[in-house]
Amino acid sequence: MVEKMKFISITGPREEFDRVLDDYLGKYSIHLENALSELKTVPNLRPFTDVNPYKETLTRINSLLTLTDPQQPAGPEETFSGDMAVLINDLSAAISGLEEEKKTLSEQRELWQGYAALLHPFQNLEHQLSSILKFDFINYCFGRISLQYYDNFRDYISKIPDTLYFKCDSTAEYVYGVYFVSASMRERIDAIYSSLHFEPIPLREQLPKELQQEENPFLTIAQTIENLDDQIASVNDKLLEQVSKHKSLFLQAKAHYEGLSEHFEVRKLAACTKEDEKVYFILCGWMPEKEALALMKETESDEQIDVLFEDKEADEFNPAPTRLKNPGIFRPFQMFIRMYGLPAQGEIDPTIFVALTYAFIFGWMFGDVGQGAVLAVGGFLLYKFKKFDLGAIVGFAGIFSMLFGFLFGSIFGFEDIIKAYWLRPITAMSDMPLIGRLNTVFVIAIAFGMGLNLIVMIFHIINGLRTKDKEYAFFDQNGLAGFVFYGAAAAVIILFMTGRPVPGAIVLALLFGLPLLLIAFKEPICRALDKKKKLIQDGKVMFFVQMFFELFEILLSYFSNTLSFVRIGAFAVSHGAMMEVVLMLAGAQQGSPNWVVVVLGNLFVCGLEGLIVGIQVLRLEYYELFSRFYKGTGREFKPYFHHAKEHIK
Repeated sequence: MVEKMKFISITGPREEFDRVLDDYLGKYSIHLENALSELKTVPNLRPFTDVNPYKETLTRINSLLTLTDPQQPAGPEETFSGDMAVLINDLSAAISGLEEEKKTLSEQRELWQGYAALLHPFQNLEHQLSSILKFDFINYCFGRISLQYYDNFRDYISKIPDTLYFKCDSTAEYVYGVYFVSASMRERIDAIYSSLHFEPIPLREQLPKELQQEENPFLTIAQTIENLDDQIASVNDKLLEQVSKHKSLFLQAKAHYEGLSEHFEVRKLAACTKEDEKVYFILCGWMPEKEALALMKETESDEQIDVLFEDKEADEFNPAPTRLKNPGIFRPFQMFIRMYGLPAQGEIDPTIFVALTYAFIFGWMFGDVGQGAVLAVGGFLLYKFKKFDLGAIVGFAGIFSMLFGFLFGSIFGFEDIIKAYWLRPITAMSDMPLIGRLNTVFVIAIAFGMGLNLIVMIFHIINGLRTKDKEYAFFDQNGLAGFVFYGAAAAVIILFMTGRPVPGAIVLALLFGLPLLLIAFKEPICRALDKKKKLIQDGKVMFFVQMFFELFEILLSYFSNTLSFVRIGAFAVSHGAMMEVVLMLAGAQQGSPNWVVVVLGNLFVCGLEGLIVGIQVLRLEYYELFSRFYKGTGREFKPYFHHAKEHIK
């Protein structure tokens, strides 16, 4: 069922805001709305502009916890009941020196990595880099040239006798190298190289002098970086040791500040107003009716706070959120409802209906005592230990599989161990007028589908009456008119197939013709009931053409929808047939079955067919039943203070 909601507004002096959150709202479930949006017609409202004072501390805690392994246990539980801010400052002070040391080492490593990147393209130079950097009378220039210009560059430079060029490394984009020139020719040669797109790299200016004097600067850089890595790793180990030692305290502080931060963020949803130089806050939101009444009663004696109720159930722009409340045995099936869409306020919650029909149809399509027991045990164990809702659904469906297994006389595919208390799907046949012999489960599946369609049409009518929608409740193809037409058709078919007398022509004309006319003319009828002048909007010709095709589509949907339930009988028969094949392959007909084949065959059928049947039943629920009565346009109820109170404690 859908829990009834009340829209509440809470007002009070701004300085009482935190007390209201702690003393009242933290105890209840409330789905907060943005007060400025809700009260946009009210003048002189403004938002809170306070900055969250807890975010910086929370960021600090999270950064420290990233140093630890999230999979590692927190260690011995430490309890702390003092000021959390003092605790965090003390713990941070103990490791701030290590963090500063790590920062300095990381900056040095980044600097040396830059030296490595600068020198890397010239590491295969045939001459010692330190010797070249000491040249005083011969000018040199390290640099690079784009690959697209290199061929022309090489051909041209080879013809100039006043310079020597040595190629070094190359990448996908550049060729690196160094050229030499005498001091007297430097300006001319530099100009030539520049015109050929040579880009200088000033090594001498960018490298420290001590590195320029090293005979092998590449080795020096590698050793320095390796040494810095070792020092950083050592500092990280010390940091990890310090944080891990107090990990439980850090986790407590994180939970504490997350709660405080979450409480403070409520200000973003509140509005402020001024009354005689005094600032008041306004909070708006939805609460379950029982909790809203309890909150109002609790705040009656609080002279600073006012709690007001507002009836907003019919507001289409901001409808009440939906919280489902069903008995525990049916609660796992709410997963299917959420997958399709939650019911809106006033709409029937189909959870119990889905639970009963899903499990019943699944059992019918997959009737086997042994395989049903496997599904039941496995599903409920999965739900118990992993808390998967799907596990409870499978377990629930497995119980009905066992029930139908007794009705069909099937246990792990064997049909000669227990008797069938109802029928055996493969062999049960019935003689039907005009059709001949037909499998009995097919006939019963069609009748069962008709019954389900009539039930969901009643749900459709109830939803229409709740929303006071006359067209939806009375004249829709799934409303009262559709219910009379489809019910009459189902009754006539059943009477005819069982050999009983069918009502006369006049009665049939009324039962079939009148509902169809009401469905066809629902638009002008409803406009007349609403006392609107123009009964037909788009012209008579267009109206009758549209009416013809809509009636044809409606009749076709009735037929195809009903026929879809044949799959219930078809899967019941196919399950028995598949198990016959398994037993035949195992040699069960000879009296000495291969039990390995029997076990593997049962596991295969249980897994594959169980999955297919589960999907097919869900398809019946969604496409054949939900489409007749359920919209699923609700939005989920999300209590803002669900965890905040626990965090603060």
